[in-house]
Amino acid sequence: MSTEEKKETAAAEEIKEEKTEEVKTEAPKKEKKPKKESKKSQDSKEAVKEAVEKAVKEEKEKYIRLAAEYDNFRRRSQKEKESLYGDIRADVLTKFLPVYDNLERALKQETADEAYRKGVEMIMNQFVATMDKLGITEIDAQGETFDPEKHNAVMHIDDDAYGENEVVEVFQKGFKLGDKVIRFAMVKVAN
Repeated sequence: MSTEEKKETAAAEEIKEEKTEEVKTEAPKKEKKPKKESKKSQDSKEAVKEAVEKAVKEEKEKYIRLAAEYDNFRRRSQKEKESLYGDIRADVLTKFLPVYDNLERALKQETADEAYRKGVEMIMNQFVATMDKLGITEIDAQGETFDPEKHNAVMHIDDDAYGENEVVEVFQKGFKLGDKVIRFAMVKVAN
């Protein structure tokens, strides 16, 4: 290549560069447009969103169930405690009922020592008062109609002087704690 050719090539390149720079400066700057998301990416985002919402809903339902189960457990435990206390109290008091029976028999016996009798009466009154404080009540039986939920019939007589299924005699008193019978009354029933 000759020098003239080199000069012409260099000049042509300079002109190209100048034109390119002019075009660059004159051309308005293009704003970057956000790329439109493809349909696939939108579908996948919605699927993820639905999956998350479903998982949150399931966890919320689990939480509500767990809270309800705990509330039921708490109530059941409270009822069991109360019934357990009542059952234990009834069981302990049942153990003391033979003492009551013996004191009652002692009062029925005649004695010459009036101070002794008065002492047994005081013990019996104290025992009855303690039973009342604990909620133990005597089951009425004498003259009542026989009720198998409160009475235990050990004898039966036919006597027209008494009504149908009337309790004629009480052999052993019955007691209840609230509505629960802790000892049935042992009775003789007529007709």
